[in-house]
Amino acid sequence: MTTTFFIIAILVLGFLITFQIAKASEYVAVIRGEEKSRKQTNKINAFLLLVFLIVGMFGVYYCNVKLEGKILKFGSAASDHGLLVDQMMKYTLIATGAVFFLTQILLFWYCFKYQEKENRKAYFFPHSNKLELIWTAVPAIILTVLVTFGIVYWYRITGPAPKEAMVVEVVGSQFKWEYRYPGPDKELGQKYYKKIDPSALNPLGQVWEDQLGQDDIYINGQDEPLHLVVNKPVKLVINAKDVIHDVGLAHFRMKMDAVPGTPTTMWFTPTKTTAEMKKETGNPDFVYEISCDQMCGSGHTNMRGTIVVETQEAFDQWIASKKPQYKLAMEAKRVADSTAAASTVPVAPIAKDTVIAQLKH
Repeated sequence: MTTTFFIIAILVLGFLITFQIAKASEYVAVIRGEEKSRKQTNKINAFLLLVFLIVGMFGVYYCNVKLEGKILKFGSAASDHGLLVDQMMKYTLIATGAVFFLTQILLFWYCFKYQEKENRKAYFFPHSNKLELIWTAVPAIILTVLVTFGIVYWYRITGPAPKEAMVVEVVGSQFKWEYRYPGPDKELGQKYYKKIDPSALNPLGQVWEDQLGQDDIYINGQDEPLHLVVNKPVKLVINAKDVIHDVGLAHFRMKMDAVPGTPTTMWFTPTKTTAEMKKETGNPDFVYEISCDQMCGSGHTNMRGTIVVETQEAFDQWIASKKPQYKLAMEAKRVADSTAAASTVPVAPIAKDTVIAQLKH
């Protein structure tokens, strides 16, 4: 409450100060003469715009140098599609960056060079069909090329995965990730949201009657990372339990919404193991991250998981150590049924003479 009060007080004070400065400027203009004051203001503003251009350019350069080790670099993507996305982003930044720097430099320089002066008259240039055609056609062609890149890459990422691709289901909920791997049959079983029951060891709502799902393996992302195989395509089947989330895989340059009731898919091939990325980045603590890239509630920023990219042999050993969720659920049910049955078995009454005889002995 105190923090809110101070924020409001600061905003009100800032408004009052700005208002008073504006009024003082008006009074000064009246005293000095409106025309003289305007010319002086234009001169000051022209100089400040030139300073802003120089300082701004230096700031951009400084930030890039200072944050060089903390930003993702072009060509460092750890997936096949990620390299294409990097390439597309590079071309986009070259095209838009060239236009941005050219237009902004000219804008601020012209404001300084052609500021109001006594003997200068404005030159009016009403219309030119040639210029209109150039600055309409050229941007349209460039944007068409860039959009085409995006559409082609998008359909590659969301299109049919290779037949040899492994399948992993990723499910988001406030505020965690859960994963499901198919068993030896390579197919995921059916789910039904009304069957979701964590207390019965069925957190994803699997239909136990479906034999395809009886060998599926469930992983809680809060306890274990998502395991992927290097140089092997993986198709992610993405769902959400409650609100819209978004699977963000920054190091793979992948991103896809997780929508309740509407599964989405994307596929890619990891090209670098976690161990290789530790060497490449020089960071022994490096981990691949899966984050939620869609605001989903108060715990959004903590909705993170980790990914391990490893060899096929290491993955096989890890997956072999896991039990299908169906077996775990059935074992828990048998234990619960046995406990319940034992608690309801009637105890035969013991005769009084028998108790006395046992006490004597």
